[in-house]
Order: sequence, then C-alpha cells, then structure tokens
Amino acid sequence: MGCIAIGIIITICVAVVVCAVVGFAMFKAGEEHRKKVSEALLGSAEEQAKSIVSEAEKAAASKKREAKLEAKEEIQKLRADLDKEVKDRRNELNRQERRLNQKEETLDKKTDTLERKDQSLTSRLKSLEKKEQEINELKHKQTAELERISGMTRDEAKDILLKGIEAQTRHEAAVMVKEIEQEARETAERKAKNIVALSIQKVAADHVAETTVSVVNLPNDEMKGRIIGREGRNIRTLETLTGVDLIIDDTPEAVVVSSFDPIRREVAKVALEKLIVDGRIHPARIEETVEKSRKEVEAIIKQEGENASFETGVHGLHPELIKLLGKLKYRTSYGQNVLKHSIEVAHLAGVMAGELGADIATAKRAGLLHDIGKAVDHEVEGSHVTIGADIAKKYRENKEVIHAIMAHHGDVEPQTIVASLVQAADAISAARPGARRENLETYIKRLQKLEEIANEFEGVDKSYAIQAGREIRIMVKPQVINDDGMIMVAKDIVKRIENELEYPGQIKVSIIRETRAVDYAK
Repeated sequence: MGCIAIGIIITICVAVVVCAVVGFAMFKAGEEHRKKVSEALLGSAEEQAKSIVSEAEKAAASKKREAKLEAKEEIQKLRADLDKEVKDRRNELNRQERRLNQKEETLDKKTDTLERKDQSLTSRLKSLEKKEQEINELKHKQTAELERISGMTRDEAKDILLKGIEAQTRHEAAVMVKEIEQEARETAERKAKNIVALSIQKVAADHVAETTVSVVNLPNDEMKGRIIGREGRNIRTLETLTGVDLIIDDTPEAVVVSSFDPIRREVAKVALEKLIVDGRIHPARIEETVEKSRKEVEAIIKQEGENASFETGVHGLHPELIKLLGKLKYRTSYGQNVLKHSIEVAHLAGVMAGELGADIATAKRAGLLHDIGKAVDHEVEGSHVTIGADIAKKYRENKEVIHAIMAHHGDVEPQTIVASLVQAADAISAARPGARRENLETYIKRLQKLEEIANEFEGVDKSYAIQAGREIRIMVKPQVINDDGMIMVAKDIVKRIENELEYPGQIKVSIIRETRAVDYAK
C-alpha cells in the first residue's frame, strides 16, 4: 500500500511537470501570434492616418480656393456700391450748384430792379419838391396880393376873425350857462330836499345819551365790605388792574363804576359782576377775573363789529377793521354812540346814493368807516379824520372810501359824489334832536389829555384818570423809578398839567410804585 501511494504521488508530479511544460509552450506560441497581429494592426492604422491627412489637405485647399473666390466677389460688389454712391453724390452736388446759380441770377435781377426803382423814386421826389416849391411861391404871391387889396396883413385879418368868433361864442355860452345854472339850482334844491327827507324818513334810529358811569347792583349791603376788603386791598387791586374808580357810597345795594374810557368801565363792570356771583373776592381771584373779563369784552367787540357789517350789508372788511368797528360800541361823540352813528350814516348814505343812481355799496362802506379813526384816536396822535384815512389805507380800502373819510368833516374838498353823500349823512345823523351833547366830548378829551401827559414821562407804565378827572393814578416801573424819584416825577407831572390843561378845582396826582416777588412751590 505504501508503494501504491508513492506511485500515485510520482504520477501526479509527472503530470504537473508535463502540464507546466505544455502551458509554457502554448504561452510562447500565443505571444508570437499577438505580436504578429499587433504589427499588422499598426501598419493598417498608419495607412489610414496617412489617407485621412491627405484627404484633409485636399479639403483645406478646396476651402481656401472657395474663400478667395467669395472675397473677390465681395470686393467687387463693395466697389460697385461705392462707385454708385459717389456717382449719386456727384449728381446731387451738381443739382445744388445749378440751384445756387439760378438763385444768384434771380437776386441779381431783383437788385437791378430795385436800383431802377430807386432811381425812379429819386427822380419823382425831386419833381415833387420842385412842384411844392412852385406852389409855395404861388401861395406867397396870392397872400401878398390879398394883403395889398385888403390893406391888412394875414395875422391882422386872422386876429380880427378870431376875436369876432370868440365874442359871439362867449355871449352864447354865457346865456346858456345862465339858463343851465338857474335850472340846475331849482332842480337841485328841490331834489336835495326830497332826498334828505326821504332818507331821514327811511332811517329811524334811537339815540340815548351815554354817561361815564355804570351801576352794578349788589345782592346786599354786606357785599360792599367784601368788595372793599381788608384795609381796602380788594378795591385797590380792582381799581389798579382796570383803571377805573369804584364809588361805594350810601346808595343801597349798588356800586358805581366811573371812568371816561368805556372799555375799561365795561371790563371792570363785567369783572365785578362775576366776582359778586362767585363770592370769592381776594386779589388773586380779582386778577384772574379781570383777565377773563377783558377777553370776554374783546369777544363782544368782535361780535359787535360783525353785527354792524351784517346790518349794513358791508362785506369783505379786514378782520382788524371789524375789531375797530366793535370798539366804537364803547365810544361816544358828544354823547352819541359812535357805532350806532356810523351804522346810521351808512344807511343814510346808501339811501341817498340809491336815489341819485350812485354806487350804493361804496356809499354804505364809506359811511360805516367814516369815523373808524375814533376807535384809536386816544392812542394815536392826530385827528380822527387823518387816523381813519391812514387805517383805511393800511387795510387796502379803495381810494373812493379813503377820500370820503378825509372829506367828511371838510378837511379836504369832496371830489366824488360818495364823499358828498357821506358828509351830508354825517351831518343829518348828528343833527337829530337829542343825538349829541357838546360838553361830554370836551370832558372826555380833557381826561385823555391828562393821561397822555402822564404817559409821556419815562418810567411810567400805566396811568388812569379817575373821579371825573379830579385824580390821576400813575403806575411806574420800579426798576426805572425809585422811591425818591417818585417825588420828582409827581412834581414834573403837576407842572405839565398846570401849564397845558384848563380844569376846575384841583387835580390829585397819585404815583404808585409796586414791587412783587413771585415764586412757585413744587
């Protein structure tokens, strides 16, 4: 068994060796075959490459020839187009040159024609000048012959003829003027009477003479003591803030507010009535109430101005003119309320303008504004006429209205029918029985002058004429006038009053210097 196994192993080894030899031989044979195949394939590829290169060279040569042919054709085409364009431009230039030549020939012909006409005109002008000279010579000869025959020169004959015509014309004109004047005088007088009577009849107004005092009713006499306050501090504060004089006498349940300035008086009256209703009367409350009352009176002033504008039909007034009209409610002229007077004058002027066929709107406007200067005549120097005209100019009223304001008292001569109508309406309104009182106007002017004298001194803050002008109270600026200086200012004011005013009895000058220190607890 061991021999058999050894034999099998040997057999296997021999078989393995044989297989290896056979395999090696086959490997060698395959390698030679692959080498031959590779050489054959390489030779075929080289031949194909040469063939492709040859074909490409042939195609490139063909494309080159085709490109050269196309380029030659394009160049020939561009050259033909350029030749055509040059030819067209040359033809256009030739045409323009021909047109210019034609225009030049036409201008030459026109120039020649104008020169011939100029020569012809010059010749005709010389001919006309010669004829004019001949006519003048003939005229002179005829004039000389007429002067020889008549025995007068031309100027003498002309004077005689003009004098005769002038004398005749003057006579006829004088007769005509006399007839017209007589007829106009009769017609105007009759017409004027009718217009004035009709105007007065159509415009009926109530007139109540106003005074310089107002009465405030009290609920009881105990209220007088509260108004006076401790040591008079309440009444003193109220008088100082409003510039009025409070008269608390034996009249039961009444206090009299006295001041020549009606706006101050109204502010004080309204403030006092509010304090009485409120019941809290002390200096701080008085200051607050006076300020509120002042604003309330300003609102009333604006409302009254608007009402006057609406009542008279005068629209488009400047807001400041409306306020000034409202101030006239508290202004009197010889005891006549100026706002009512202005409204009445507007109505009268409008009625008369309607009867005469004049501008009714302008007449009413001028009538309403004719006394507008009286609203500020105590604040501005000058007569109320000049002040009113300046105010109207400032707020761009038309010239006819301004002229009517200037002419309503005859300061300037009336130049328009509206100015004459306003002048007449003003006289009619003032002439109504009981409309005015002469002494009140003089009295108010004296009080205004008294305040003006005091206000002219340096350091004076405010001044109020009270007690019908028997006393003037002056508030000075404490930082400008000291306690010693107050004495000198009082003496200077007294001298001015004595030199410039006429007054019955005596005038008391009271100077008040008040210093306040105010702070707030936070």
